Amino acid sequence: MTQNDQAFEAEEQVDLAIIGGGPTGLLSGLLASRLGLSVRIIDAKPGPLIVGRADALNARTQQYLEVVGVLNELLPLGIKCNTSSTFSDGNFKSRQSHWWTSLQHCFHPNFLMIGQSVVEHVLRDHLEVPVYYQEKVISISETECGVVLNTDRGRKISSKYAIAADGARSTVRQALNINFTGTKPEMVWAVLDTFIDTDFPVCSEIITFQLRGQSRISWIPRERGMARFYVLLDGDITQQRAEKSIREHMSPHRIDFVRTEWFSTFDVKERIASTFVSKQGAGRIILAGDAAHVHSVNGGQGLNTGIADAFALSWRVVAAVKNAGLNPGGAAKLIRSYDTERRAVAQEVIDVAAALVRDTVHTAKQYVSTIEKNAGYITGMGISYDGVGSELIAESERGIWKAGKRCPDIWLAPVGSNETIRLYSIISYGKYLVIFLGKQDVQMLFGSICTYFILRPSDGAQMETKGHDKGSNNETSVSVFSSNAVATEDDFVVVVRPDMYIGYVGEGDGWKKYLEQVYVK
Repeated sequence: MTQNDQAFEAEEQVDLAIIGGGPTGLLSGLLASRLGLSVRIIDAKPGPLIVGRADALNARTQQYLEVVGVLNELLPLGIKCNTSSTFSDGNFKSRQSHWWTSLQHCFHPNFLMIGQSVVEHVLRDHLEVPVYYQEKVISISETECGVVLNTDRGRKISSKYAIAADGARSTVRQALNINFTGTKPEMVWAVLDTFIDTDFPVCSEIITFQLRGQSRISWIPRERGMARFYVLLDGDITQQRAEKSIREHMSPHRIDFVRTEWFSTFDVKERIASTFVSKQGAGRIILAGDAAHVHSVNGGQGLNTGIADAFALSWRVVAAVKNAGLNPGGAAKLIRSYDTERRAVAQEVIDVAAALVRDTVHTAKQYVSTIEKNAGYITGMGISYDGVGSELIAESERGIWKAGKRCPDIWLAPVGSNETIRLYSIISYGKYLVIFLGKQDVQMLFGSICTYFILRPSDGAQMETKGHDKGSNNETSVSVFSSNAVATEDDFVVVVRPDMYIGYVGEGDGWKKYLEQVYVK
């Protein structure tokens, strides 16, 4: 939903103000509004993105968007791609896909090649609040109780929290005097979204072209029969020079550029904010997406990291705003842990992208080797929060369940049914998932913040369940499944956070103590 010229109140009060209407801001607004917050989204851009920008959703992002409920709309609009190839001297030299095909507990082991504008369009279609374009923040301040921002259209918005997702040149970050430091290698890239006519063997693979010992061109398959090319050039950057370089790298094959939809250039920057939360982690203004971190496009990390920020942040902000069932200090702990976790991940993403972009001046073999070494970040499935000092991760592990790692997308069989379903296909965003494996005593506590599953071995789903629902409400129930992921000897509890990362694994009452760090039982 968009809104530019319609009248609005000069002074507004909402739960959450979002500055920036790109993927990070849109997803944050969608999730927060679904969970009951009043939301206002403003964006300085003239209107919605039409062409260009990011071009791929990795496997982890696809899991997020399945939970959100929009992935099925995006899948037929994109192209699946899980193979990286190298081409040199007129021939393909290698094809690699094992870092995708070897993924465990993952239903979409591939990139979904799709334009950012398509992703934004689908997210906007699901939003029930408008995005106000052509409106820029001119001042922002906060107190212990909330945030006040003023815009260049004369609007004053008071909110309990604010998310700054207003891009690499973030007005909000600058207003807060948050440092945005890093490096800037002297590399400028051209990017073309173009329709071509060629006798090159077209395939849905990411192809890296090597010429004179360097890997300065990549071809990305795109939706609608479009091709995206990334071209590293020295000197003046023009579309004509980019096309000439592409022809040279693809020789002896012919290529004609029929229609170019978008041509742009970008210089590589690698920067991270000194804190993602105002007042050094204690405030109510939170940075996300490019406002918090920027890096090279190599590896397809930008859009995916921004969506991950929104998925990691929204449930925390909702809990902090509603403040229902939180212990004293619980809200601060939730927001502070976002800063701890996402800043650690962002630094790793910057390092991976930096290694990839610098390897473009080396051989294609070395470039692909760097991809392989960092496959966990390329696919998104290796990103984790263990070992970063997060207050919401209780270091613990049992089998495939490890605190700080992503929750595995396992197959489940509902009791009384011969059909199987995947875990991620039945989860709704916003609640903790408490999984009782084996013979654990089932206790449904903490009101409506949790969903409860019982998992039994495939031959033991009918075994007797002990339990009670002290402290639960009428909306709380338990679902029982069998799964091949459960062994006969398993007897422990797993707490999966609303962002589908595991927070705790263990026996007895440890899961209750984990949640009591933030919530009242």
